Amino acid sequence: MRPAISWAGRSVLVTGATGLVGSWLVKELLSRQARVIALVRDMDPQSELLRSGDVDRIKVVNGQLEELETLERAVIDNEVRSVFHLGAQAIVGAAHRAPIGTLEANVRGTYNLLEACRRGMPDISGVVVASSDKAYGEQTTLPYTEDMPLQGRQIYEVSKSCADLLTQAYHASYGLPVAIARCGNIYGGGDLNWDRIVPGTIRAFLDQQRPVIRSDGSYLRDYVYVKDAARAYIRLAEAMGQSDVAGKAFNFGNERPSTVMEVVNLISGICKADGLVPDIRNTATGEIHSQYLSSERARKVLDWHPDYELEAGLTETVGWYREFLGK
Repeated sequence: MRPAISWAGRSVLVTGATGLVGSWLVKELLSRQARVIALVRDMDPQSELLRSGDVDRIKVVNGQLEELETLERAVIDNEVRSVFHLGAQAIVGAAHRAPIGTLEANVRGTYNLLEACRRGMPDISGVVVASSDKAYGEQTTLPYTEDMPLQGRQIYEVSKSCADLLTQAYHASYGLPVAIARCGNIYGGGDLNWDRIVPGTIRAFLDQQRPVIRSDGSYLRDYVYVKDAARAYIRLAEAMGQSDVAGKAFNFGNERPSTVMEVVNLISGICKADGLVPDIRNTATGEIHSQYLSSERARKVLDWHPDYELEAGLTETVGWYREFLGK
């Protein structure tokens, strides 16, 4: 499909630009010659955004999602046309330990961003909001489809359900041009949350140690490579003018769910870590056992499909961590 907008010289705001997906999204936007403005709360020198030098090619607005005035300044002063809202507290365990901070960032932060964009209308041509498969909560039928109710129960899930519904409300109430991305588990180089299964397992194998598995190893998930996720967000923004895109949610997954142990075994083979048996703790709490998505709507409406199979994505990811860790 041909993009309906040109990125060259276009002012684009990215929240969460120092995070895993945000860093790669900025890289992708810069390759399209967009003028990128990033909302940054904390500068992490290990973030891919900084390590790659991409931070020197963008404008940084310092502040937090909880600050409406900062968001409004970022949108209006920079004549922003497109917005990618990825900023959030994205760690399930941290959300459980610190619910207030999570709700402030994920719920208040989202309605602040949407309100700033509403005030920036009609110049704003599209707002892509990163939701999650966690917004669906636990369902009796899988895979998740976009017409299923959003029924998160745990704190992180509820924060994503709320952010998702708020985004839909701003479209229904004010005509704000929005689209929602519900991705599976996104992995790739630059994820420095070592408690997550992919980076934690890779680091352990490269250090010749046994990886720690918090679950029993049978938990089932969709795994989406970060480059595929970044491309999905951009495709959504490009298609925002379509009547079957604006105001809608889209699932993005590889539609081949894998268990935790399947992922660990793939990483073991790539790292050549024979003999290092995982330490299965089975202590995970507050997590849904099985989650995976149907991406049929994204295939039909957006002509999107993942470019990376899981093993190919993990191979690139291991390469990134070898360089990062000097292994």
